[in-house]
Parts: sequence; structure tokens; C-alpha cells
Amino acid sequence: MRPFDPRLLQYARSSRGLLIALGLLSLVQAGLTIALAALIAFSVTAVFQGGDSLGQLTPALMALLAVVMLRALTLYLEESWSTRTSARVKAELSGHVVAQVAHLGPGWLASGRRSRLVLLLSSGLDALDEYFARYLPQLVASVVVPVVVVVALALADPLSAAIVVVTLPLIPLFMVLIGWRTQVEQRRQWDALQTLGGHFLDVLRGLVTLKVFGRADGQAVAIGEVSERYRRRTMKVLRISFLSSFTLELLATLSVAVVAVEIGLRLVDGGLTLRTALFVLVLAPEAYLPLRQVGVHYHASQEGLSAADEAFTILETPLPAASDGAIDLGVTTVTFDDVTVFHEGRDEPSLTTTFDITPGRTVALLGPSGGGKSTAVDCLLGIETPTRGEVRAGAGGLPASWRSQVAWMPQHPGFVRGSIADNVRIVAPSASDADVELALRQSGADFVEELPDGIDTALGEGGAGLSVGQRQRVALARVFVRATPMVALDEPTAGLDGTTERAVVSAIQRLRRDRTVVVVAHRPALAAEADLTVVIRPSTTGAGHDD
Repeated sequence: MRPFDPRLLQYARSSRGLLIALGLLSLVQAGLTIALAALIAFSVTAVFQGGDSLGQLTPALMALLAVVMLRALTLYLEESWSTRTSARVKAELSGHVVAQVAHLGPGWLASGRRSRLVLLLSSGLDALDEYFARYLPQLVASVVVPVVVVVALALADPLSAAIVVVTLPLIPLFMVLIGWRTQVEQRRQWDALQTLGGHFLDVLRGLVTLKVFGRADGQAVAIGEVSERYRRRTMKVLRISFLSSFTLELLATLSVAVVAVEIGLRLVDGGLTLRTALFVLVLAPEAYLPLRQVGVHYHASQEGLSAADEAFTILETPLPAASDGAIDLGVTTVTFDDVTVFHEGRDEPSLTTTFDITPGRTVALLGPSGGGKSTAVDCLLGIETPTRGEVRAGAGGLPASWRSQVAWMPQHPGFVRGSIADNVRIVAPSASDADVELALRQSGADFVEELPDGIDTALGEGGAGLSVGQRQRVALARVFVRATPMVALDEPTAGLDGTTERAVVSAIQRLRRDRTVVVVAHRPALAAEADLTVVIRPSTTGAGHDD
């Protein structure tokens, strides 16, 4: 994995200014390091050779203190800017990823990527903190500081500068060799973390069902096994990290020792002054220090780069093709032309059907469970892409503005923490309170008016605070608040009692007055409302007939 991914500059513009700032700060730090070495050499030489008193050295010591304080200031600015930039970069990448997923559509998200996306947008991108706060500043410094230091050494003592130039490339060489091995283990660690996160998320989502059927303990054991695999991967990465740090420290120490030995020999022979020798001896380790620090923080940064690479993969995923132009579903026939869908792991098609949805009519999709009714709705919404055949609007394919004209109520509607109004308004942010109240009345959710806080009644996660039937009617209100010419309802009466079912059927009767309605139905009451019924059976072509 590259030490710096140029795609960061493309998708996270905040990183551009940081690189420039880090370059300037590294240049200032290099100059201050040279000044510090020169002041130390001057002060020590003045004491041991010139016999200067402390009072005579006061200006030099004050200058030395000022240089130390300036170095501390530059380090503070470096860490402060890096930390703030890391937060901005994570926000930018998260925003771009969410926007890209929205454009890719629910079909892309439904294909087993949800848990990986949750992990990426939560703890995954947090690993970039170490990359920006520790690794990137040292990476920039490793480019700037050694060059400036070697130039200063060459002006003071060309032989020492030559030794540094010869030994300096050994550190990045060994970093590359170690990095190849680290990259493999880091990728395996990231994959293990994604597996653990996905497994944990799935278990949490189905915890109630697992507990009811007595399978919770078995899943706890499974999570423990996945966690143990992740622990082993992490420990393997840490072992490589510690060994590589030792290797780089050893190389840097030996290189400085070579410089120190040749300085000592020439100092004894009188071929080098004490001030020059001290200057070179203090300054030489600074040429190796940034590269050593890059090696120290390299492994910690790779998790962040792995997460960033995952984000870039999503951002570079081609968007699904959509036909140009606009259509009006209020007057356009939608055709399922020999639509066939195969799902992974199944030899037989999940759906094979042909039928038309005529504007202004109500179409009921009937058939046994698992026959492909929900898959047909997914194809209508563009969530599923047919393996063979196509869904056409008029004479062409589905346009880019397709979903904006279809209101959808899934079999298990989602709810967010907030008020009832918030949960209705989630599909129409500009809807007023009056619009929300009207939609609730039209959907048969009259119970809301009897609540103490009305539409401002707070709901917990998943719609906690409402019964199943009440949640179905609130979800149906979303369909009313969106003035779309077509409505798709997936089992709107599933799990409801007779009274609630009649309320939902009455709401659907109001919908069909001026909209095209496609409804997945098991109950006779829903099928009776249809103008056309389409029977969908596994691996067969659905046949439609007028009621």
C-alpha cells in the first residue's frame, strides 16, 4: 500500500492545505534544528576551549531557549492542524460515501454490503486519526528534513555528509521490504474486523429471534471465535510492527555510530575542529529521525489507509446506467418484459414474469411465499436489476428520475428515533404539520390525534412506542404525504388484526382514486381491491387477468 494515496487530494480537499502547511513547518523545523545544533556546538566549545563564563554565554543560551520554544510551537501547530484536518477529512469522506451510496441505490446496498458500510462509516474511518496526526507529518518531514540537514552537513563537513547520504537509503529500503509483509497482514486484519463487525451487527439485528428460539448462546460462541481470529491477526501485525521498529532503530543507530567514529578519529588527528565535530554529531541523527518515525507510525497508519481504500472503492464504483429524459408515470404504462431474476446460491430463478401496469389501475401481485412477489416490487423500484428481460416505462428503460415518482411502503417499514411527524416527514422534508396531519388521517392513523403530544409524540428506535398496526398506518401516511403518481405497497396488512386491516384497506381505497397502485397481497381483502391480479409462482411466468 502506498504511503500516501493521491485520491485523498481528490476526495478530501482539506488534505491539500495540510500537505502545504506540513511542508512549510518541516522546512522551519529543519532550520531550527540546524540552529539548535550550531548553538549547542558554540556553547560547549566556548566553555571547554575559550573558558567563557556563564554571563558571557547568556546571549547564546537565550537564543538556544528561543529555538527550543519555537520548535515546540511548530510541533504544537503541526499536531493541531493534523488533528483538525483529520476530522474534516473523515467528514468529507463520509459525506462523499453516503452520497455515492445514495446514487448507487438500494440494490447496491442490499447485496451484502450494509454491515461493511456501517463499519467503514463508524470505527473504520476513525483509524485515519493516527494517519493524519502521526504518520503524515513524519512522512512530509522525511522528505524535507533530511535534504536540508544533509546540505548543512555538506557545508560543515563533506565527508560526514557523504556517509549520511550513503547510509540514509538503507532505512527506506528496509521499510519497503517490511511494508510488503505488513500490507498483507494489515489487509487480513481489516477483513477480520469487517467480518467481526458484520457478524455482530447481524446478531444484534436478530437478537430477539435468537433468544426466542434459544440460539443466543450459540451466537455468543460464534462471535467469540470471530473475535479470537481478529485478536490473532492484530497480534501478528503488532509483532511485525515491533520487529520492524527495532530493525529501523538499529540501522539508524549504526549509521550514526559510523559518523561518530570517523569524527572521533579525525578529531584526534587534528583534522577537524571541536565545534565542527560537535555540530555534525548533534545534527547527524536528525537526518535519520523522520525516517525512523515514519517506520514507527507506518503500521498504525495502515488500518486508516485500508479504510480509506475501502471508501475510495465505493466512490469509484460506476453508477448504474439510466435512460435520459423524463416520464410521467401518471400516463405511462410500465411493462415487465420477460423479467427474470437469479439470486446467488440458487439454481432456479427467483422471479420470472411478464405483465403491464396501466396508469390509474390497481395491480395485486399474488402467489405463494418465496414466489418472487417482493422481488418484482424491487425490480419496479430499481432495487433489483433483472438478470434477463427488462422493466420499461413506455418505450424506453427506467429514467434517472424514476424513484422520485414512486412512493414505497416496504413490508417492514423503518423508523428513526424522533417524533411521529419526523417519521412521516422523512420522505417529504418540506411537508408542513398540516400536510402530516392530513396524511395521517388519510392512512387511518386517527389514534395519533388522541395521543397527548399528537404528531409530536416521541418514538424510540424502530418505532418503539407504537404497536405493529400503528406503525403500519404511520408508514402508510408516508405514501400519502408524497404526491407521486405510482404507489408500491409490499404486504401492507401483514400481521394485522381484522380491525386494523380494514383501516389499511380503506386507506388503499383512497389511494387508488387518483394513483397507480401496485400491492403485494396475501389477504383476500387486498386482492379484492385490485383491477388486475398477477399470479407469480416460482420459476413460472406470472399470468395476469382482469377482475
